[in-house]
Amino acid sequence: MPREITAFSNPLIKRARSLRDKKHRRREGLFLAEGLRILSEAEESGRLPSEIFFTEDSESHPRAKALIDATEQAGGEAIRTSRAILTKLSGKDNPQAVVGIYPEFDLSLDALDRDSAQIWLVAQALRDPGNLGTMLRTGDAVGAGGLILIDDCADPFSVEAVRASMGALFTLGLAAAPWTEFLAWLRAGKGQLIGTSLDTDLDYQEPRYEKPVFLLVGNESAGLPADYAAACDLLVKMPMMGKADSLNAAVATAVMAYEALNQFRR
Repeated sequence: MPREITAFSNPLIKRARSLRDKKHRRREGLFLAEGLRILSEAEESGRLPSEIFFTEDSESHPRAKALIDATEQAGGEAIRTSRAILTKLSGKDNPQAVVGIYPEFDLSLDALDRDSAQIWLVAQALRDPGNLGTMLRTGDAVGAGGLILIDDCADPFSVEAVRASMGALFTLGLAAAPWTEFLAWLRAGKGQLIGTSLDTDLDYQEPRYEKPVFLLVGNESAGLPADYAAACDLLVKMPMMGKADSLNAAVATAVMAYEALNQFRR
C-alpha cells in the first residue's frame, strides 16, 4: 500500500529534494527522473524506481497506476504526496504526474559492448546538460550503442539532462572516462574514431565510415584539443553556408550520426 507524506519536513522528502544537487547525488548514488514517459521508458528497459512519488490525481491515470503497482511489486516504495511537494521535487511549477528515484548506472567503459552497435557517440568536455540529453535522444534515434563522456562533462544524472533525454538515458549505453583511458580502451579493439573539426578540408560526407564508428564532438566553445584531434582516424567538417562558423554540439552530433546511419543503411 502507498505511504502518504504531506510534510515538507519529512526526511524522505528532504532526501529526494537533495538529489537535485550533484554533491548529494554522488553521495547517495541516486538521481531523480520525472514524468510518465521517462519512467515508462525506464520500466521498459528493466529499471524501476526505488521510490515513486505521485499525487492522488495521478493514481487515476492507468499508466501511472501501473508504474506505482510495478514499483511496489519489485520491492520499491510508493509515496502519495501533495502537488506542492511534487513541485518542490521536480523544480517546476507544473510538475509531472510522477517522480522516481533511481540508482546511478555503472559508467565504466568495460560495461559497454562495442560489438552491440554500429554507431557510438563520444562527447568531450560537454558542459550543457541540455546538449547531453539531446545527444542521448539522437543516439537512441539512430540505434547507437551509447554515449561516451570524455573528461569533465555535465552530469548525465542531473534533473536537466535526464529531462532533456526524454527517457533515452535508460535506453542507451552510457560511460564516462578520461581521454587517455578512453583512447586505450578504443584501440584495444576495433573502432574508427571520427572527429569533427574546423581545421580540416575533408567534408563529412566524403569518407566511407567503418563499423563500429565512434563520432567525437568537442566542447561547445573550444572544440577538440589539438592532441585529441591528432589521435582521430579522420577529421571531418560540415559545410557552413551562412555566417555562423560552427553548429551547436548536439546538432553537429545529430548530423554526423545520421550520415553514418545512412551510409550503413545503403
